[in-house]
This record gives sequence, C-alpha cells and structure tokens, in this order.
Amino acid sequence: MTQDELKDAVAAAAIDEIRPHLGNDIVIGVGTGSTANRFIDRLAELRGDFRGAVASSMASAERLRRHGIDLFELNETGSLPLYIDGADEVNAHLQMIKGGGGALTREKIVAACAERFICIADASKKVERLGNFPLPVEVIPMARSYVARELVKLGADPVYRQGVVTDNGNQIIDCFEFVIDDPLTMEARLNAIVGVVTNGLFAARGADVLLLGTAQGVERLLPA
Repeated sequence: MTQDELKDAVAAAAIDEIRPHLGNDIVIGVGTGSTANRFIDRLAELRGDFRGAVASSMASAERLRRHGIDLFELNETGSLPLYIDGADEVNAHLQMIKGGGGALTREKIVAACAERFICIADASKKVERLGNFPLPVEVIPMARSYVARELVKLGADPVYRQGVVTDNGNQIIDCFEFVIDDPLTMEARLNAIVGVVTNGLFAARGADVLLLGTAQGVERLLPA
C-alpha cells in the first residue's frame, strides 16, 4: 500500500472509532495535516450525526466549513469528548512529535481539552525513540535568537523556519539532531524557556488510542 492509501485507511478507521460516540450535542476536536484532511473529508458523510467541530488551525477550519460542518470556538464548548489528529512521530507510549504543519500550539490546546485523543498515522510515523523528525518550537518573534541559543545548550541544532507565521502570529524554530530520551521531562524544560509559546512534544498529554496504518491493515494500539 502507498502512504496515501495507508492514510485513507486510518481515516476510515477513525470514523468507525468515533461513530458510536456521536450525537446531536457532540462537538469534536479536529486536527491539522494531510492525514487529518482525509479524516475531515470522510467526516463530512456524518455531519448530520453530531453538532460540529473545533478546528486546531485555520486551514482545517476552512476545510470543515467547505464540507458544511458547523464550527465552534473552544471557549464556547469547554471540554471535548473526542480529538482526532495525526502525528509526525509517535512512540510506544503514544507520546508524539507534532507541529510539522505549524499548528502545534492550537493542537496542544485542543488535545488538553479532549477527554479522548485518537491519533491517526501511517506506519512510517511509529518510532522507538522520538527526535528523528525535527522538533518544532513556537516562539514569540522578539525571543527567537535567545530561544535558539538556549536550544543549543540542550543539544539541539535550531533552524528558523523562514517565511512561516503561525495562526497565532508567532514564529517556529525546528530542532534538528535532537534525540529525546525523556519526552516528558524535555517537554517541560523547553516550555520553561522564556519566549517559548510551546513545543511539539506531546508527552504530558499523549494519545489515548493510536490507529496505525500498516501493510497488513490498521492496528489499534494503546499506550504501552
């Protein structure tokens, strides 16, 4: 199966996963990225079975809107029963690196408000140790150089993602050559750097379920 076919398979599996939990009063959280886009396209078939969605990015909001799915602000809804999103890397504990598409802060906020986080990914995203994918860090623009120097002290090779402005008006530094042995501790250390909005480690709030597309079919995995 091609990577696109694997993404389609996990998007379909996610629909099956959430279908029993939908209802007229249900608002779900929806993530950002190529796999999330496939989920959104399939979600349109169920738009009469739930109230609407909270999007983790402007791009996802626009895609949901085009499918006729009602959008809600997170401040209106409070907690969400479900959040469905992809990952750039995910380990056996269902800790992740996210934010390759630049939506890490809003993704992390929506995930924090979700009772259940369902991660959808193809097999290439499953790793033993996080860090091969460059870790994104969203920063306040005036702090970019300072934060980069602090990231070097932690062992990262920071690279400014030029030309990218997040939906929050901030900038992104990608951390290359940054092997992460203890994601939970590193997530907290990075967030403690003055000028960091958040980072792309989802360890304190990892996924509850991973739907992983493989050549043998979709595997449903729980945290180790």
